Amino acid sequence: MATLRSLCVYCGSRLGDEPRYKEAAETLGTALAKEKVRLVFGGGKQGLMGVTAETVRDAGGEVLGIIPNFLTETEGAVDGIELIRVETMHERKDIMFHQCDAVCVLPGGIGTLEETIEVLSWASLKLHKKPIIICNIGGYWDPLVTLIDHILDDGFGYPGLREDITVVTCADDVIPAARRQMKTNEEA
Repeated sequence: MATLRSLCVYCGSRLGDEPRYKEAAETLGTALAKEKVRLVFGGGKQGLMGVTAETVRDAGGEVLGIIPNFLTETEGAVDGIELIRVETMHERKDIMFHQCDAVCVLPGGIGTLEETIEVLSWASLKLHKKPIIICNIGGYWDPLVTLIDHILDDGFGYPGLREDITVVTCADDVIPAARRQMKTNEEA
């Protein structure tokens, strides 16, 4: 049976306007450390990325950050973690994806959305069967879920698109959802 050893978290390099986004990042970080699931993330110390990573680190968990050199100058990198420096965003995303067993999406901006769409696209091409968990805090990702349903309703979605994502509304549900999806994927 597949084991959830590492979770890639896509999220904002900003905190957003709602305190519940930061609370969700802290909750997820605490759960990752407690469950001994390594965090794989973009390496930056700002926003929800930094909150998640610092929470895991401070709780004694394992953290792997992958950051392009140019971002270390503008965003800074989290201290006290394993850090891989790369040249491009493409290298960053490739390493992040290959270092994880599942993906979680917390609130974020265009970069978070782009990363999410890319892993969904890879799933549609049958390049992976990793769980993709959308942590829809306060309905933040409702427009994305609606768009995915629209794509399916109008005949542009590949079979299985909706099954490739699991939407949860609470950060405490991310790890259990990823484990369930891993088991489902293994049985399929």
